[in-house]
Amino acid sequence: MKAVYASTVNPAEPLTALEVGERPEPQPRPYWSTVSVKAATVNHHDLWSLQGVGLAAEQTPMILGTDAAGILDEDIPGKHGLKAGSEVVLYTFVGTDGAGVAPGERRTILSEKYPGTLAEKTAVPSANVFAKPANLTMAEAAALGTSWLTAYSMLFNAANVKPGDTVLIQGAGGGVSTAAIQLAHAAGLEVFVTSRSEAKRAKALELGADAAFEAGARLPRKVDAVIESVGSATWSHSVKSVRPGGTIAICGATTGDQPGAELTRIFFQDIRVQGNTMGSREDFARLLRLVEHADLHPAIDSVYTGLDAAPEAFARMVGGDMFGKIVLEV
Repeated sequence: MKAVYASTVNPAEPLTALEVGERPEPQPRPYWSTVSVKAATVNHHDLWSLQGVGLAAEQTPMILGTDAAGILDEDIPGKHGLKAGSEVVLYTFVGTDGAGVAPGERRTILSEKYPGTLAEKTAVPSANVFAKPANLTMAEAAALGTSWLTAYSMLFNAANVKPGDTVLIQGAGGGVSTAAIQLAHAAGLEVFVTSRSEAKRAKALELGADAAFEAGARLPRKVDAVIESVGSATWSHSVKSVRPGGTIAICGATTGDQPGAELTRIFFQDIRVQGNTMGSREDFARLLRLVEHADLHPAIDSVYTGLDAAPEAFARMVGGDMFGKIVLEV
């Protein structure tokens, strides 16, 4: 089958390690299901894999991709409604609770230990297969597994915000940030966002943000929580913007992970810093229900047709001038 994969790792020039070519199809495995992929998104995790972060050279070639929507290849016994031919979306965290793997196996996301989703077919534990929300296209549904699940978990678990709270979302434009804007708005939160780009600030307001500010700008008041995925470039602003006793939830550091910690401000104001990596299977199920009930549609930056377009899609992500998710249709 055709797939997008890391042929090796290259920390300095990651895109030189990106290949499109033939790879073996998933083999039958007890309590796992195979899906014919129709759409998958490109994530920074894929770029980090090409750089050798979380993926060693000896583990390559490794199919990339951490989320997908597609068609279920075979019935899942005992799981009502999910039959061969069903439109499905995948939870791609493996080993979080032993489903489909040996007890105690360390958690991984697809493309770390098990082949990823940027292929004509992929496989996950059967417990990780969910019906696609009926209101979404395949391209939209493909955005849910990584960015939207992360945003959901950051807001409602890590930050523990409640309706009526105020949240600051740093760096409007990325997949997690755009998802957080839409989810927070749907949940009744007051939403502040930042961006260096005037165009992205305008788009954030269209998605449901209540106010959009230039990066680093002083806010009208302190916020209850900050959704932080940018890292070094926004960290100081995040620390200064959250109220005493508030929370900074962080899931990434696209501009670097070594900011000044500002520990004095953090401990003196009782600020809680909570890391977050995606979310639980139960979170994913709740996210899917919310997306369908509230008729939310992920922001899509661009759609590329065919796996051969992967180098172009990856280059757009590396360039950074995007708003929402980059999708590859298979």
